Amino acid sequence: MSVAVVGGGLAGIAAAVSLQESGIDVELFEARPRLGGATHSFQRAGSDGGPDLTVDNGQHVMLRAFTAYRGLLDRLGTGHGVELQDRFDLRILTPDGRPEARLRRTGLPGPLHLLPALAKYSLLSPAERLRAAAASLAMGKIDPADPHVDDVSLGYWLNQHRQSDRTRRYLWELFVTAALNCGVDDASLALSAMVIQKALLGESDAADIGVPRIPLGELHGRAAEKKLRGVHLKTKVEQIVSGTRLVVDGFPVDAEAVIVAVPHPTAAALMPEAACPDRKSWSGLASSPIVDVHVLYDRPVMDAPFAAVVDSPVQWVFDRTSAAGLGPTHSQYVSSVVSAAGQWIDAPVAQIREVFLPALAEALPRARKAEVAEFFVTRERHATFRQAPGSGALRPAAATGLPGLFLAGAWTATGWPDTMEGAVRSGLTAARLCRGHLQKGNVR
Repeated sequence: MSVAVVGGGLAGIAAAVSLQESGIDVELFEARPRLGGATHSFQRAGSDGGPDLTVDNGQHVMLRAFTAYRGLLDRLGTGHGVELQDRFDLRILTPDGRPEARLRRTGLPGPLHLLPALAKYSLLSPAERLRAAAASLAMGKIDPADPHVDDVSLGYWLNQHRQSDRTRRYLWELFVTAALNCGVDDASLALSAMVIQKALLGESDAADIGVPRIPLGELHGRAAEKKLRGVHLKTKVEQIVSGTRLVVDGFPVDAEAVIVAVPHPTAAALMPEAACPDRKSWSGLASSPIVDVHVLYDRPVMDAPFAAVVDSPVQWVFDRTSAAGLGPTHSQYVSSVVSAAGQWIDAPVAQIREVFLPALAEALPRARKAEVAEFFVTRERHATFRQAPGSGALRPAAATGLPGLFLAGAWTATGWPDTMEGAVRSGLTAARLCRGHLQKGNVR
């Protein structure tokens, strides 16, 4: 073989596809029985004669700004599997009976495209809207690559810019908590600024939201299995002996180059000390959980494909009926995504049900008269690394201290937060460095 890729998540898939398209032989090793990593699907049998569901392990969304991720979908032949808005349009629901608010971009060029929506944003007072606009302009001047910026929390910066508690809850948390999987007081200012500059203050269409219309397993994992020639599932890489020698299921395997595309705790255990002497510091990245609450109602309870919810444990809610494989019935399958879910990650399902069903009924009034046919919870304890102040200094580069050995993963130094886009970009970077290494070897 020429290149071994360890790990079949989005980073590993992106690296393997890129290398294979360059004419390089690739062998991808994945310990699990599927590809896709943190983005996968499973089958859930219906209870009491109810319908079977195809369930995503969590709700993943993309933005039009996710150019590398969208490019990967096109290479996998699944670009049609995402429904992308023509224009950023977000409904914000409240549990107290107030009319829903709305943020919708105009046709103006960025960063002016969202100012009319902010000027009419009903959840904030006129004074709060003015201060939010001023803070947004100030956010645009921050350099996300400045190490000193990474040491500051977004919450501290918002206080310095006179953002009220309401503005934090009704505006900043809507985007930052979902994007970084942590609250504003725990979020790195550098990553927050990067997200806001890229999605909200950059190109006018950058924040247009895309939602998968087919299961994640079809969108990523199964499509990659068809695309790639050298996929080895249920195959564990136990050790990397040197830069290009691995131990796979107890047997030595040699390669001309190796890309390690696994979560940072696993990578730290695999990597030789000579490759990454600072690998123990990666533990400082820690992790942050996400919990998804899934409810199958006996009737439609929402019209929009998705909405944000404020002042509620329900942060975002999505209509997953079609993507789950349900036919044209009167039932509706709704998924609620809870980021920074430390409060709920170990909570019993009964407790989550007791809290979330009334909360959904408050946000979705039609759910008050609906019967609940199914209720279940999925949990991702290590959904992302903890994107807190100082995390930027802990993220390693793709190149290591050993020739031919490279790192990939959304937790590496991509400049992006831990998103599908960051994962794909890391894989593409590792593939580019790998090609350079192989070319140098051929010259010699």
